[in-house]
Amino acid sequence: MARDKKRIMLVGVGGQGILLASRILTTGLIEGGYDVKASEVHGMAQRGGSVVTQLAFGDKVYSPLNGPGVFDILVSLEKLEGLRYLHFLKKGGILLVNRKEIPSLPVISGVATYPADLAERMASYPVSLHLIDADAAALELGNPRVMNVIILGALIKLLNLTDLVKWEEQVAAAVKPQFREVNQKALEAGLSIV
Repeated sequence: MARDKKRIMLVGVGGQGILLASRILTTGLIEGGYDVKASEVHGMAQRGGSVVTQLAFGDKVYSPLNGPGVFDILVSLEKLEGLRYLHFLKKGGILLVNRKEIPSLPVISGVATYPADLAERMASYPVSLHLIDADAAALELGNPRVMNVIILGALIKLLNLTDLVKWEEQVAAAVKPQFREVNQKALEAGLSIV
């Protein structure tokens, strides 16, 4: 049976672990029998700039790169980045957003203000919005850095891929041994959060 191609965009700011989450997802999809293509852009990430990963998977995929209005799922690890890239999501697509707010340099310097109405603006789009507080869940696990794996777990659940592979093994293979247990717990938390 043919499997439809899906397009995913993951966005956030440098240091949030987007690239790790994307690599775990890609590895799991490949192991699960999908053809996968991925691309990442992280130019000014070390200075708090945007990080973007585009990923496509299906029976046969030629390129992960796509333009506005075609992505099935947009995952944002930071609220403002979700709104910034929302035009890439197709109507009826899934928008998974972490509630985290990270002020950009213009906000920090006082040149701009962080928008207060982001959730309302995102909710006005014709998409399925899932706002979650992955940072709070990560703090409950005792490590704020596993927020990205919580988001990954939520994404896997929304994609109905929980039984594709043993995701806990994918996570274990991608992180250092001393962080395996907390990351596996983060994956479980993400799977149950949506």
